Amino acid sequence: MSIVSEIMEHNHQFVEEEAYEPYKSDKFPNRKIVVFTCMDTRLTVLLPKAMGLKNGDAKIVKNAGAIIGNPYDSVVSSILVGLWQLRAEEVVVVGHRDCGMSGMKGSATLDKMKESGISEATLKEIEESGVDVEKWLSGFESIEGNVKHSVDMLKKHPLLPKGTKVHGLVIDPGTGKLDLVHEDE
Repeated sequence: MSIVSEIMEHNHQFVEEEAYEPYKSDKFPNRKIVVFTCMDTRLTVLLPKAMGLKNGDAKIVKNAGAIIGNPYDSVVSSILVGLWQLRAEEVVVVGHRDCGMSGMKGSATLDKMKESGISEATLKEIEESGVDVEKWLSGFESIEGNVKHSVDMLKKHPLLPKGTKVHGLVIDPGTGKLDLVHEDE
C-alpha cells in the first residue's frame, strides 16, 4: 500500500468518526500571531506544545531552516498575508538547535543532484535566470544569527504593518526549551 493510500484510508475513518471536532476553528488566529519556523519533523507537535498553542491559535509558516532568503519570497508573502488579511498582529521567528540547515553547503546538495542526473545545462539555465543555486541551497552558520537575520529582514520590510512586533526564539527539539533571541517591545 502506498503512503497516499494509507493517508486516504486513515482520513476516511477520521472523517467518519468525526475526529476533527476538537480541531474546529476559523481562519483567524486566536492568539493573533504568525509563527515562522523550520519544517523539521521534530517540531510538528513539539513547537506548538512548547509555546502553549492550540489548533487555531496561530498561523504557522515553515521552510527549511526558517530562512528568509529574499524579502519578497513566498515566506514573507505568507507572513504579510497573515498580518494584513488574517488579523495576526505579531510575528515569532523560531529556529531550532541541531538544524539540518546549520552549516549546510549548497555544493553538497548540488553534487547529489548531479549524481542523480540533473544536468549542468539545467543548472546553468537556472543560474542564467538570476538564481545563485549554490547560495539558494545553502544553510547558515549560527542558528541565533539566522533567527536575528530573519527578524531584521521582517522588521525592515517596507510592507510590514507599522507597529508590528517581530520576536525571535530558538527551541531545543529534544526538550522543547525555548531561548529568547529577540523580544520586540
